[in-house]
Amino acid sequence: MKLLSKLAVPVIAAVTLLSAPAAAETIAIRAGNVIVDANSEPTGPALVIVRDGRILEIEVLANARPRPLSVDRVIDLSDKTLLPGMIDLHTHLSGDPSGEFWRAATTPPEYFTLIAAKNARITALAGFTTVRDLGSRTGQVTQMLRRATAEGIVAGPRVVTSARTISIVGGHGDTNGFHKHVNDVLDSGFTCTGPIECSEKVREASKYGADLIKITATGGVLSQQGRGLEAHFTDAEMKSIVDTAETLGLKVAAHAHGARGIEAAARAGVHTIEHGTYIDKAAADAMKANGTTLVPTLMAFEGIKTNLGTGFYTPVVEEKIRAVGQFAGTIVERANEYGVKIAFGTDAGVFPHGQNAGELALMRKGGMSDRAVLASATTVAAEVLGLEDEIGRIAPGFSADIIAVDGNPLADVSVLEDVDFVMVRGRVIE
Repeated sequence: MKLLSKLAVPVIAAVTLLSAPAAAETIAIRAGNVIVDANSEPTGPALVIVRDGRILEIEVLANARPRPLSVDRVIDLSDKTLLPGMIDLHTHLSGDPSGEFWRAATTPPEYFTLIAAKNARITALAGFTTVRDLGSRTGQVTQMLRRATAEGIVAGPRVVTSARTISIVGGHGDTNGFHKHVNDVLDSGFTCTGPIECSEKVREASKYGADLIKITATGGVLSQQGRGLEAHFTDAEMKSIVDTAETLGLKVAAHAHGARGIEAAARAGVHTIEHGTYIDKAAADAMKANGTTLVPTLMAFEGIKTNLGTGFYTPVVEEKIRAVGQFAGTIVERANEYGVKIAFGTDAGVFPHGQNAGELALMRKGGMSDRAVLASATTVAAEVLGLEDEIGRIAPGFSADIIAVDGNPLADVSVLEDVDFVMVRGRVIE
């Protein structure tokens, strides 16, 4: 009992510390520079005042001389640049990279909850203060992670989640690769056939706390299905999904590789296309006509390439990786050429969490300016989430989601790969 007591005290203290809200505390952050948003220039020396988890005021310091402060705590980052926390619109926090698809049949759901908590902290420390999680492993893992990070029980970013993915029977996102009786046991119940059943799945997702709907509009790369990468759902099924989601106030994100699948999903009214590997002019025109944003997830393609030829993936997956690899490097270039709106997302979980910021340099390589890349991960991503009045800027009234780095990301966005300070909702992530 004495040993148990000694172990329990620090655990309880740690939980209490994480659970303590930012409320009633006023924090002053001294900064060498503040970039309030991607359209602004660095301010020079400044103070950012945070109270109750929100930004109260920003004061540019004349002659860089600090004034007396009546606050609870001062954080000195006078040699750093402060900017809004980044937003990753495509993550899978409850998963780590693996080619061992069979582990789904041997791993209990509780384990994925622990993985999600681990990855939440890693992601926040990488400078991502908000994530959109597009497909969790099982149960209500990400719904509970959303709550735990909001309450400060788990250190991590704000979580917006689709929970489970809606797919066709036997398609990407459905359980496959096992004997039928194993598939049946592992089936999450989020497959559908026909407009009526697909509408029902949207309502069920809403019932269990999804913030948005995620569908696999085309085949995918890392699943065991080998039916190509073009459209899976019928036009009527996708239209039913989007229309039902809209009645519930939910947006729809569509995993889509093939050009005709992208085009069909955009025509149906989905809000974002994830990946967009084979995007062409017809697909882009449909996206622009319907206000659909591209989330290119370039880091996912980089991550999967590193394991080619090592036995990490099954032969059916290797074949698909080699097929998409020829096009992945030009997704952003083509989207820019066609005038498609681009927002930041990585597919973290396909590659190791915490490396999300590697996407920034890949987007710049595709022809985007440093400023446009930063905007894609802040103001543009916030608009996609419908949270443009809450996150994506350092401004009075906004959530205190703040990061600090050396250098100027507007001149070299790659400095964001090394983040020195992270605050989420007014809480410093240690």
